[in-house]
Amino acid sequence: MIIKASTTLRNDYGAISKLAHESEEPIYITKNGEGDLVVMSMDAFERREETFRLRMRLELAEMSRKAGDEGFTLEQSRQRLSEIYGKI
Repeated sequence: MIIKASTTLRNDYGAISKLAHESEEPIYITKNGEGDLVVMSMDAFERREETFRLRMRLELAEMSRKAGDEGFTLEQSRQRLSEIYGKI
């Protein structure tokens, strides 16, 4: 976990930006010793958001499976993927 004071962000934005891009993890910004903001690179943020979206889709699929939805057979899945992406 990376923690920096708000004065660092205010006085040396370039260093915080570089750190965010190099570390690819959130940087916690404090104000008066208390947590205030979280800063991260856009690439890291977009990857994190995509991970959340994927987890949500997987959770919905699992809930559907548990509710008795039969879904697709392996052959049906292969057929659908072939239609979308060509021969697999």
